[in-house]
Amino acid sequence: MIQLKHSGDLDLLFSSIVIVSNKKTKLDKSLSDEVHLFHKKFHKGEEKFDFLKTLNGFIFFVKEDQKVEELRVLGAKIIGYLTKENTSIHFTGESDAILAVAEGLLLSSYQFIAYFKDAEKKKLGLTEVFLPADISQKKIDELVSIAKAVFWARDRVNEPVSHLNASQLAQHIADLAPEAGFSVQILEKTQIESLKMGGLLAVNRGSIDPPTFTIVEYKPEKAINKKPIILVGKGVVYDTGGLSLKPTPASMDVMKCDMAGGACVVGAVYLAALQKLKVHVIALVPATDNRPGMNAYTPGDVISMYDGTTVEVLNTDAEGRMILADALSYANKFKPELVIDAATLTGAAVRAIGTKASVVMGNADNKYFDLLEKSGIETHERVVRFPFWDDYATEMKSTIADLKNIGSANAGMITAGKFLEHFVKAPYIHMDIAGPAWLDTKEDYKGQGGTGAGVRLLYNFLKKLK
Repeated sequence: MIQLKHSGDLDLLFSSIVIVSNKKTKLDKSLSDEVHLFHKKFHKGEEKFDFLKTLNGFIFFVKEDQKVEELRVLGAKIIGYLTKENTSIHFTGESDAILAVAEGLLLSSYQFIAYFKDAEKKKLGLTEVFLPADISQKKIDELVSIAKAVFWARDRVNEPVSHLNASQLAQHIADLAPEAGFSVQILEKTQIESLKMGGLLAVNRGSIDPPTFTIVEYKPEKAINKKPIILVGKGVVYDTGGLSLKPTPASMDVMKCDMAGGACVVGAVYLAALQKLKVHVIALVPATDNRPGMNAYTPGDVISMYDGTTVEVLNTDAEGRMILADALSYANKFKPELVIDAATLTGAAVRAIGTKASVVMGNADNKYFDLLEKSGIETHERVVRFPFWDDYATEMKSTIADLKNIGSANAGMITAGKFLEHFVKAPYIHMDIAGPAWLDTKEDYKGQGGTGAGVRLLYNFLKKLK
């Protein structure tokens, strides 16, 4: 990953420069007359971004009076100009705006190139970003930690199931523990069977690989919350739909992304731990793949869940809620202050609002939704709250069991949420990240493929808790 450092003297011979400024900003005297003249002309015009090409790089000009998200996007735009020879960038100018541009630049530097034969040749030339001395080391460290956590989540989502089954996902999570300073407990199949997690075991029946249930706990001294915040993430490492097989290639070819919720919640706890937030938080990740082989569970089956609830399975492709239900029931043992789950759960969420935001709903106090909405705006990982009326729960009633696992063709994102609510005793927020978790085409600093959606959002949310 690119290193962020405090800068020394500007050096046009060996690096590009990003000037984030307003018309009153005084530029470094070492810059040429041409640059000073261009700067004055730039601020008289309407453009918010421009550049000069130098012998060995670029000088980029960015107007600081822009929305934070616009500055992040310009950071991604800047990195698109760089060549293999551009190994470093110096920032100068207005520090608050610089951080936003640097965040966009850093997040857009992500690459998933491990499986190319010539991976080394594909690496970005950029290795160092220098920030002004008046930006605190704390803010630089936070920016680095954000990128590390988001990149970790993106890597997991982009990893094909040939290299990431449930056990491997659990091990990747465990590998974070020494650095993050949190505890990780991995429950294997025999332990899951002893707990009678019927939903997770049912989905796993079609797979030759065993399921896992991973518990991550970050509990700092003098935590601000007496009861933990529980984050639950869907960990379906690959989803064929089971016997209710998805069409292909339209729906199945990107289903390695179906564990993005699990990556999201672990990434958020990892980031919180790196930044030593004073929040007691636990992440639960039930993981398996969903296949039509072996003794796969079938439409018409009745499954007994961890809490004893019986569920009639009408569609094996509604598997995420089956494994989440067990995890949500398990969360009750911690007597949490709040439970939030994150999952690529429904196509209905994508059809409702596309890839620009996550769908949220729940029964938690409005103060939590208000904080989550503010965090969504600040990080540009926006959330849209949907109704959560009990009327929707009636669609989930079965004639032969306590519940069925799908409702009608309408409002599928809400009926799924009401199904999950049944298993939670604490205040609850359901977050359907099916839209923003995966992008088929590149989009600014979010990139292409796995985006790490929800990591920055939940971290920002945890920072706001008091």
